[in-house]
Amino acid sequence: MPGARWNPAAGQGLATTFDAVVRAVATNKGLLDDPFAERLVRAAGVDYFTRVIDDERYAADGGGNPVATGLIYVQAAYGKFSDEFLADAGRAGIRQVVILGSGLDTRPYRLWWPRGTTVYEIDRPEVLDFKADVLRGLDASPTAHRRAVGVDLRQDWPAALRRAGFDAAAPTVWIAEQLLVGYLPPDAQHRLLQDITRVSAAGSRFTADHMAAWTPARQAARQAFVDSWRRHGLDVDLASLMYPGEYRYVPEYLAAHGWDTAERNVVELFTALGLADLWRGRPEDVELVPRYVTAFRPGMLPGNER
Repeated sequence: MPGARWNPAAGQGLATTFDAVVRAVATNKGLLDDPFAERLVRAAGVDYFTRVIDDERYAADGGGNPVATGLIYVQAAYGKFSDEFLADAGRAGIRQVVILGSGLDTRPYRLWWPRGTTVYEIDRPEVLDFKADVLRGLDASPTAHRRAVGVDLRQDWPAALRRAGFDAAAPTVWIAEQLLVGYLPPDAQHRLLQDITRVSAAGSRFTADHMAAWTPARQAARQAFVDSWRRHGLDVDLASLMYPGEYRYVPEYLAAHGWDTAERNVVELFTALGLADLWRGRPEDVELVPRYVTAFRPGMLPGNER
């Protein structure tokens, strides 16, 4: 099972660091604009990941490790979508943002936010502290009111969020990126969705990438990815990354609890973003990668009752 302490070079720490690798490579490719991702990767000190961001094959045509390259494209596409999702929410008047399992995400620093926006980042204290230390060394300043909420999502994170100033009466936009793909135990993921629903006012929005079910084919694909990391000397095994068990289907749960939901597969996501030429998977690969859910809590935003 994943350990309690965060280490950028082992277990779930590797997955957290890889998310920054994705954003660094995607920035080099012009898919995202994250000027801090590369510095965070270098600060993490994982030799293989440093070599990935230095590898011109990744920066140019997506060469290098084909398994990692495919996942980089998939995660970068959803990152781009999530950026646009947040921008749309801001234009709609939402001024409260919660990034669940924020890891090395730098959205509070790299995105433009409407005046009065507060961004809450929830993750383990040691992850948030590492990121803050690196960004402080770069003289980076948040572009919104940033509030770090250091708590494990398997614990009572809603209480910690409220203590940080969260207003459950105000509409919120929630981001759960690379979280509902097996990184929480099934019961913890279910509680997370319950808690989000309980504290989401009318007009709130939610997006996540998620796995519909852990089929043998998906398990084999994930194992192949882990094996590719091990061949490059990384200290990782599947049990340190993913929790086994039966998970509730995320869109189904949300729809049954008062959310209006929509879902896309990876091809539909790439097409919607104008990136269809970057999807290089086989037809059968569509079911091996996450699906993408968006949800809206019906009701009017304050001041927009008409």
